[in-house]
Amino acid sequence: MSAATGPVPGTATPAPWWRRPATRVWAGVAIAAVVLFGLAPALLSDFRLNLLAKFLCLAMVAVGIGLAWGRGGMLVLGQGVFFGIGGYLMAMHMKLSDAGPGAVPDFLLLYGDGVVPGWWEPLRSPVVTILAILVLPAGIAALLGLAVFRRRVRGAYFAILSQALAAAFAILLVGQQKVTGGTNGLNGFRSFFGYDLADPVNKRMLYFIAAGVLIAMVVIVRLLMSSRYGELLVAVRDQENRVRFLGYDPANVKVVAYAIAACFAGIGGALFAPVVGIISPADVGVIPSIGFLVGVAIGGRATLLGPVLGAVAVSWAETGLSEQFPSFWTYFQGALFILVVAFLPQGFASLGGLWRRRRAAGAPAPDDPPVGSGPDAARELASTDAADGAAQEAADAARTAGRNA
Repeated sequence: MSAATGPVPGTATPAPWWRRPATRVWAGVAIAAVVLFGLAPALLSDFRLNLLAKFLCLAMVAVGIGLAWGRGGMLVLGQGVFFGIGGYLMAMHMKLSDAGPGAVPDFLLLYGDGVVPGWWEPLRSPVVTILAILVLPAGIAALLGLAVFRRRVRGAYFAILSQALAAAFAILLVGQQKVTGGTNGLNGFRSFFGYDLADPVNKRMLYFIAAGVLIAMVVIVRLLMSSRYGELLVAVRDQENRVRFLGYDPANVKVVAYAIAACFAGIGGALFAPVVGIISPADVGVIPSIGFLVGVAIGGRATLLGPVLGAVAVSWAETGLSEQFPSFWTYFQGALFILVVAFLPQGFASLGGLWRRRRAAGAPAPDDPPVGSGPDAARELASTDAADGAAQEAADAARTAGRNA
């Protein structure tokens, strides 16, 4: 006898590999890599490519927001703070590098007393600058998260607190004109780690760095989402009290996601400064922080690539429409956000899932197999005949017993 092959009755047939969610995600990442590293440099001019690099820096912030808000349920309205920290750290390093060893940057001679502040001096080192960009935003977010989440502050209260932090940070930058440049910010950078920013080749290099860092961030978030920590983060979002009852501390779970999102925002700000050529309080206040959130909501906060696509699309539309309709773009952005929140709470990334569900719901149900067909038909017929025979014998015995009585 040969062993039976095929699916076990009563079990679901596994989906083909090309229909599995993980396959679609990695296929999307691969397509994004081809577009960013192949098609965009070949089709876009240097100006448009530099503009796309700016949008990719903003998309880095969106990736972190997708993790903290979409998976963790934390409505972060103050990511401009961490974006600004990374941007100003990189800007201070570039100003010190342009001035030369031991020299004073130009704006300190104009606004300040001509002396480099002591806390600026370590940023002359590229290694210290990179470490500060990676550690400082994440460390501040971790300290803030521990202070807030351990007191079980969440929802609208956490959103208002983070937004107030962004407003306070922008006011602080404006008030410290002697060391931050005030409302003008820091600008006029000439080099980036020794590379001349006026050279178009180096500008293109910055674009490739931004594209590579963005794809790496998406891969990191994907690995986190598919890990045990990702499942725990979703559980904290949906049932925080049950997670606490099971012995986990929801505050620690939230702090990790919040710190990672802050680190991503700091890296985006650090690349934004050399790509755009300026960093100012206008890039880190309340309005930019809300703008980050709008792009994530429109793209789809609960998906992996939705925040990236939403941030890039909104930024690109803002640039294109503001050139033709300078006073109309803000209304268009607000109307688009309202429509998405009202009719597509999961963003445009959910359109594919809605289409698949409707298609599955409208498909006709499979017909029942005909009686007597299939590999077990002989056994079914044999058992049916045996049952009929037993019933007939029982009926005859009953009639005989009735006559004898």
